[in-house]
Amino acid sequence: MDKIRILLVDDHEVIRQGLKSLLEGYENIEVVAEASNGKEAISIAEEIVPDVILMDITMPDMDGIEATKIIKTKCPSCEILALTVHEDHQFLIKVLAAGASGYVTKRSIADDVVKAIRNVANKEAFLTPKYTRMVIDYFRELISKSPNDFSLFGVEDGSSVEREILSKREQQVVKLIAEGHRSSEIGEILGITTRTVSRHRARIMEKLEVNSIAGVVRFAFRTGLADL
Repeated sequence: MDKIRILLVDDHEVIRQGLKSLLEGYENIEVVAEASNGKEAISIAEEIVPDVILMDITMPDMDGIEATKIIKTKCPSCEILALTVHEDHQFLIKVLAAGASGYVTKRSIADDVVKAIRNVANKEAFLTPKYTRMVIDYFRELISKSPNDFSLFGVEDGSSVEREILSKREQQVVKLIAEGHRSSEIGEILGITTRTVSRHRARIMEKLEVNSIAGVVRFAFRTGLADL
């Protein structure tokens, strides 16, 4: 199995060194570069195109949210995992909307960080149940404030016709993603393998032209695939 190539982005060198030491203990993970701010991260990402970027949010010169937006435009194959001290839902929503595929706090245990890296490297998403709940509650709040205004989601109405872009199986997968289930759980519920779930997820994101879990969740709510 090829190693997962990691770019560490954090303005504190001691944190970068701590993460590097942690990740060096795993045979299939390799830290190939480091950056101390968003601008450096963009430049390095364009040069080496890492598999996964561990992105801090609050940094000088350019924050992680803006850097994520730019990197996903310039290097769409790079998966971005937010690794931050912030536990506020506003930071979570903003970085997911910018294109991150996962969100982990620096207080998380090592196993969660490594699992998150492997998930996003496999073109899946990673949110703990706590942050999945935050995403769902955020969209519910948006809709409750303007229940008939689907312009919040970039469409004129909430017609279920839009669902038809996806197959019935893909619609089932989208619904379960929006409910907070992980790929292994979706596989068990639908009676398919985790690898098949991953293929469905990739195809869904391609059809919807989104590059983040937030985009899939938005689609689920605006089309009624996810219950309010």
